[in-house]
Amino acid sequence: MYIKVETSIIQNNISDEVNALFTSIKKMVDNSRQTIAVTINSAMCLLNYSIGKHISDVIGYKSYENYGQSILATLSQKLTAEYGRGFTYSALTRMVKVASIFDQEMFATLSQTLSWSHFIELATIEDSTKRLYYQQLAVHNHWSLRELRRRQDAMDFERSLVATKSEDDIIAALSSQNPTSNPDVMLKSSYIVDFLGLRGLYSEKDLETAIIAQLERFILELGNGFAFLERQKRISVDGTDYYIDLLFYHRKLNRLIAIDLKLGKFKPEYKGQMELYLKYLQRYDMQPHENTPIGLLLCSEGNTEHIELMMLGEDNIKVAQYLTELPEKKWFADKLTRSIEIAHSLKDTLK
Repeated sequence: MYIKVETSIIQNNISDEVNALFTSIKKMVDNSRQTIAVTINSAMCLLNYSIGKHISDVIGYKSYENYGQSILATLSQKLTAEYGRGFTYSALTRMVKVASIFDQEMFATLSQTLSWSHFIELATIEDSTKRLYYQQLAVHNHWSLRELRRRQDAMDFERSLVATKSEDDIIAALSSQNPTSNPDVMLKSSYIVDFLGLRGLYSEKDLETAIIAQLERFILELGNGFAFLERQKRISVDGTDYYIDLLFYHRKLNRLIAIDLKLGKFKPEYKGQMELYLKYLQRYDMQPHENTPIGLLLCSEGNTEHIELMMLGEDNIKVAQYLTELPEKKWFADKLTRSIEIAHSLKDTLK
């Protein structure tokens, strides 16, 4: 009897030791594989970059002329014969393109996170400010190549609040140590909520109910980092009850975000109402480690000049338009151009 019990105890002890060893060794192997993968990716990126830069240094502008194209075509054949795949004419032209866009120091840093495919995709974006936006968010949010392309197709940059700023302000915001801690980078100026199925006449209550029913898709449209906390959060001030339509928390911004849903255009009185909500949240709900809350007013119609004149961008109150139907891309481009024009004219007036 005692022998059986003792044998069972020994077997259990052995099993525990094996499991503990397995877990620790598995962690070591996984970490090592991850390190090796990052090292290999970085080395391959740097090799491709170096080849592109060397070609560019040797033949310079000629690489874009017929003469240079002939050189690249012949070079491609010789490299392919020597090393196999990876040195097609298209591959060489992409190497030259990437090397012409990124300086060596920046490229070396980015290659620790981004793959060569990321660099090729970013190189197709001609506007340098727009490219910087996708570059920085791809790094800080660890976007896959597929996600990067999806974000471009969804016109994330054109719909971001930061895109409505001056070029200097955009670059400053994106070049900071952690651009994802900036509300203007993380929040949008317009949201597409066509998945809610709202058509024709509907009330703010209908909109709120539809959002809750499609909460997962709504959060995905809001962007990375949002966590839903409460619907119709009641706050009481001097015996009067007020209700915040939707309350979220944003992990990267490290702050509460109060969302108020409005039909029609933005009205100046909405600002005072939201200020009351934010002061209440700051006093009674904000945790010691959190940043001050932000308010997001979602209106069904846009009126950019009102918003700019009230200088809401300098407060913790943001205004965005929501669209229940997906418009053409030109609509976003025209809206962005108009916003930038108003921002510049106001800036000139204040000088």
